Amino acid sequence: MSNQKPPVTVLGAGSMGSAIVGALLAAGHPTTVWNRSPERVVPLVRIGARQEMSVADAVAASPVTIGILTTFRATRESLEGADLNGREVITLNSGTPFEAREFAQWTTQRGARFLGGAIKNVPSAMGSPDTLLYFGGERAVFDKHAETLRVLGGDLVHLGDDPDLAALYESAVGATLLPTLLGFLEGAAVLRARGIDAASMVPYSTKWLQMIESLLPVLAGEIDDRDYTRLGSSVALFETAAGDDAQLAKESGVDLSWHAPMHDLLRRAVAEGLGEQSITALIELLATSLDRESTAQLTSQ
Repeated sequence: MSNQKPPVTVLGAGSMGSAIVGALLAAGHPTTVWNRSPERVVPLVRIGARQEMSVADAVAASPVTIGILTTFRATRESLEGADLNGREVITLNSGTPFEAREFAQWTTQRGARFLGGAIKNVPSAMGSPDTLLYFGGERAVFDKHAETLRVLGGDLVHLGDDPDLAALYESAVGATLLPTLLGFLEGAAVLRARGIDAASMVPYSTKWLQMIESLLPVLAGEIDDRDYTRLGSSVALFETAAGDDAQLAKESGVDLSWHAPMHDLLRRAVAEGLGEQSITALIELLATSLDRESTAQLTSQ
């Protein structure tokens, strides 16, 4: 019996694509690579990858193709000329749930099986035991390639059979990224105004994020139960503190205008009688498709 690992084709040789190729090669998988800019593949050829100049040839080289291009649209456009019949396509690109569903339908119509995934780590952590990858799509495809995918990260999760689940969780989980980064940048700007290095606040920011992490189960519980009473930090408390931003902006010279939509949301919540509810009650304003009658019920409690 041959111990050769199954061959894999990778579309995309950016930083993440290159890290994926490196991990596959290190694990002994014959790996074929295509990239729109061929010169990006040259360093990967030096470490053992096989380069194809056409997507059609790259797809034909392996039973499974991993797409790590920027978007579902880019992946679809790249695959237009390839024969996908009988192949399996796994995407690890960005995109919305709608785009994932649309792409899954497109690949299925061409005789392929689809698995949509996402990597929750940086390229340098590719292959680490704690690197998380989650997927949505056919369970049979996930199970078939789980050993290969575990080469990319040891923490594998199959979210369900819906092909858009990875994109859905990316949208949900990723919603915290930009506000968190902006908050850190704002803090750094406030310290810089006093001539203090941003590095000085890293230990305290880390503790703060750990505290927030510890609260997530409470937040999720309140949201799922629609009982916004357990956290103890009320909407009114946050709304009152919003006034401090103007003073901080004046004192430090830092532009805090990105807070304005958050302040508007807090004021709306107070106006609708949610002031004494936990901050999690803001979901009743964010999730506009929820029954607005539930908000009225909350204010009468």
